[in-house]
Amino acid sequence: MTQRRPLGLTTISAALLAASAAATSFAAGNYPITPEQRQTAQQVAQAGVPLSELAPNAPDTYTVKSGDTLWAISGLFLKSPWRWPELWGMNTDQIRNPHLIYPGQVLMLIKSDGRARLQVGRDVGGAAGGTVKLSPRVRAESLYDGSIAAIPQHLIEPFLNEAVVLNGNELATAPRIVSAQENRVWMTKGDRAYVRGNLAPNVDAFRVFREPRPLRDPVSKEVLGYEAVYVGTADLTRAGSPATNKSQEVPATLTLTLNRLEAQPGDRIAPIPPRAYTNYVPHAPAGAIDGYIISIYGDAITAGQNQIVALNKGSRDGLERGHVLALWHSGRVVRDPTTPRREEVKLPDERHGQLFVFQVFDRVSYALILSVQEPVVPGDRFTQP
Repeated sequence: MTQRRPLGLTTISAALLAASAAATSFAAGNYPITPEQRQTAQQVAQAGVPLSELAPNAPDTYTVKSGDTLWAISGLFLKSPWRWPELWGMNTDQIRNPHLIYPGQVLMLIKSDGRARLQVGRDVGGAAGGTVKLSPRVRAESLYDGSIAAIPQHLIEPFLNEAVVLNGNELATAPRIVSAQENRVWMTKGDRAYVRGNLAPNVDAFRVFREPRPLRDPVSKEVLGYEAVYVGTADLTRAGSPATNKSQEVPATLTLTLNRLEAQPGDRIAPIPPRAYTNYVPHAPAGAIDGYIISIYGDAITAGQNQIVALNKGSRDGLERGHVLALWHSGRVVRDPTTPRREEVKLPDERHGQLFVFQVFDRVSYALILSVQEPVVPGDRFTQP
């Protein structure tokens, strides 16, 4: 499958991506760009960002390397990496494809009239002046051709099918493991599991879940959803057959192919959904938002950089994939030693990190911790950056 794509980025555009959907699915071809967003992009493309928004040591040029991300590169140039759409140049006639820079290309920081913008060139070697500015042109390539991603995609891909929140206990009626080979209690990769229930037709790959657990709001204690505990995956080895007048029911046979936890009788089975290859566009929420971390994914007590946390806000609250959030650590309660009664005083909350929302459900979201100064715990607060 091929798609005609421009080679590089030429003019600066901004709010285009902040206003567009955070998750642009190339495979689906769904590019929700309105005429108003296009007009905004064209207006900002002529301006760039104020010089005051540049990082103190922003380089004049940077050569893109394999493994780079738009977020990391933007951090070299900007104080606030989530504002990268305001700095990155691109062909606004091709705004559906924002991620079009490649290893080996040279990013040039252009400053004029108190503003800054990026242009993309190609290093032709030699002495000064060995960088050629690229004009937009079209080439046909596969959808995943080595252009750099917006964020470290490998950090969140494993969780796209694992982190599942249900509004209720929809797994209660799902097919279930009833036994293992040789009557084992626990099952790991390569073991066979026998399953009763109606497996989805024409499906041979399944996820295995344990009993969902409630996710409660840290403040109201209301149940916001049920997190299905991910066990692993299994392939269909042999279909079962229902009971008849002449024979007993024969359970289906599945072979475990991946384990996060050891499987056991009672675990539930659900089809593996199609992989949605998504490029995320980091951007700040359009309005104010305030919420709390519900839990650390995987039962950890605290979390650090590159770990996953559950948030008590979802699509109903305006959160969407790609939102960048500020992380706050709750201020300690101390006693004032300078007064006779030593009154208790709560210190102010301190901002100490950033979150990146990558999976959104009705009332709950999952986010990657992009940066953090102190251990993150349930109850820590988040806001717009």
